Formats: sequence, structure tokens, C-alpha cells
Amino acid sequence: MRSDSLISKTICTVLEKFLSVKENKSKDLGIPGKILIIRQHNKLGDLLAGVSLFRAIKESYPGSTITLVGSPLNYPGMVNNKFIDRIFVYDKKKLFSPFYFLKTWRLLREEYDIVIVPVIVTISSISNFLARIANAKCRIGANCLNGMKNDTVFFFDRRVDLDWRAHPDSNVSERSLDIVRPFGINTRNYRSEINFNGNDEKAAEKFISSLKANGKKLLVGLHVGAGIPSHRWSLIKYVNLVKKLKENFSVEVYLTGSRADKEEINYVKKNSDVTLGLFLNQSIPEVAALISKSDLFISNDTGIMHVAGTTGTSQISIFGPTNPFNWAPIGANKYFIRKSELIDDVAVDDVYHLCDLILNKNESEK
Repeated sequence: MRSDSLISKTICTVLEKFLSVKENKSKDLGIPGKILIIRQHNKLGDLLAGVSLFRAIKESYPGSTITLVGSPLNYPGMVNNKFIDRIFVYDKKKLFSPFYFLKTWRLLREEYDIVIVPVIVTISSISNFLARIANAKCRIGANCLNGMKNDTVFFFDRRVDLDWRAHPDSNVSERSLDIVRPFGINTRNYRSEINFNGNDEKAAEKFISSLKANGKKLLVGLHVGAGIPSHRWSLIKYVNLVKKLKENFSVEVYLTGSRADKEEINYVKKNSDVTLGLFLNQSIPEVAALISKSDLFISNDTGIMHVAGTTGTSQISIFGPTNPFNWAPIGANKYFIRKSELIDDVAVDDVYHLCDLILNKNESEK
């Protein structure tokens, strides 16, 4: 047995002895008022894809309040979300600060009716521990995930088996609900959602004006970066796609991104023969507002794909190693292209032909 596995097992044994709670098989949650949801280990896209969970809770219990424990990476997608009443950013790097530790402790020790730890990809022992420390009447968590036992399930009194092996193509937006469905909490609306305000729209409109795009020009956005290298479509293919779009349509093209995408953005900008708009280092609501005013948005399989998925804008998502049926945004005008686990097996013409269909339709409506 590996030493780290032995240490983990020993820690779990000690925690189970002192912090375990008795399982309660009842499916009756009463009428909860204060609900705490802990998703501090999920990425931006994971959290956005799971907005259906927050919607379902609010539909089931309209008078409830939801406090979300997020992370520095994922909470921006929930700013001003109409289903979330309060966001707390859990940053483990700050826990050594007495002030921050006390702030975290006070939040967890408020009186909650329910604490929920959703599970989509992996089980987080830290999230489970935070749920146990929380002052809650009821704790809902995963008993197992696709046949693998949750080693810290003893922190929860309501334990839910999560197993999607019989439905491998189910979308994450639907899977997010399985943690609460046994308790009668559900929704028919799986769409994600980002709320942006007038200031966000003004920022988007100011940027569009800077492109000198008149009302007759089509507006297309591209996101060429991705945190995982295997999720990045070839940059030269993006360059060639821009060229074909410019040759065949009256269109303005812009790039979204952050400092993390600097090299990719600079490459596309440098190698393109046309001027590209750059909407960089903007807030998530501002990016959502800009995409909502665009005719088409094209991206790799990454967090901004899910941001675009919250809008009504036509969208093309380019996939490689991950299953698009699980992760692609859902909606009538949401499209994805995947050839194999190698994202570069997708050709420029594959993407352009779909662009052609979408933009011809939009152009006729201008």
C-alpha cells in the first residue's frame, strides 16, 4: 500500500470516529429556509453547467435563500445570479490568516436547514469536511460515484448514490440535479444562466462601437484559449477560419480571453491579415453581455464556452477528448463539432460550413 494511501485511510478512520453522523433514509426535507451549497473545488464551466441545481431549489422552495461557497476560479460566473442570495469565496491559501479563518468559521456556523455538496466529476473530501463542520440540520452528499465509494460519506446523514454508467451521454446540467432528485427537487429547465446589468451592457456596446461595426455588419466572437492544452484547436486553423469569414461575409471578429491566453491571442492577432477586436480581461458578466449581442460565438471546450451557453446567441463549440453530449451547452442554436479525441481532427471547413449556415440566416434577418 502506498504511504499516502495509508495516511489518507488513517485520517478518514480518525474523522469517522469523531465526526460521523447517523444516516437518515427519509426523503422528507420539510420546508427549508436557509440552504448552503459547497462547490469550492469545481471549475467555472462545471459550476455554470450546474445552474439547473440552483434553479430547481428555488422552484421547489421559493422562499428559501441559497448561500454558495465557491472558489476564486469559479465564483465570477455566479455574480448577480438571480438564484444565489450570497456568495462566499473559499480560498484555502488564506486560511492561515486569522481574520479569514474566523470569517470562514462564522459563515459555516450560521444556522442552515440543509447543506448540499453536489458531485459531477470527482468527490471532494475538503467540500465534504466543510459540510460536516457547517451548522446544519441536514447534510446531503454522495454515497458513491459511478460505483466508487465516497470515503467520507460518514459526514452526511442523507446519502445519494450517483451512477451515470448506464447513461454515459447525459448532460452535466441534468446530472447536477441527481444529488437532490431523491428528495423531490427538480426542474425541467436545464439551461445555464448569467445575469448581467446595464453597466455590463454599456461596456459591451462601447466595445462594439470601437469596432466601427454598423448595424448591417455581423459580429462574431472567438475564444482561442483553453486551460487544458488538448482542448485547444490549432491557432493557425483559427487564423484561416477568420480569413474565410472575412472573405465571404460583412463581419467584424473579436477575441475574448485573459492574461492566461496571452500567447494564443497574440499568435492569432499577429498572423491574421485583418484587424481583430480584443475584449480581454473583462468580467464574466461583461463577456456574457457582449456575446449576447453577437451573431455567432466560436470557442474551444473551456469555461467561456459555458458563459456563451448562457446566452441566446448561436454558438459553435469545438471538442476533442471530452464527450460533448456531457459538456456542450444545450439549446436550439447551440452546436458542437467533434471528430475524435484529437481536437485538431476537426478541419477549418468543418467549422466554416456550419458558420456559413448560421451567418447566412442571421444576415438575411439584418
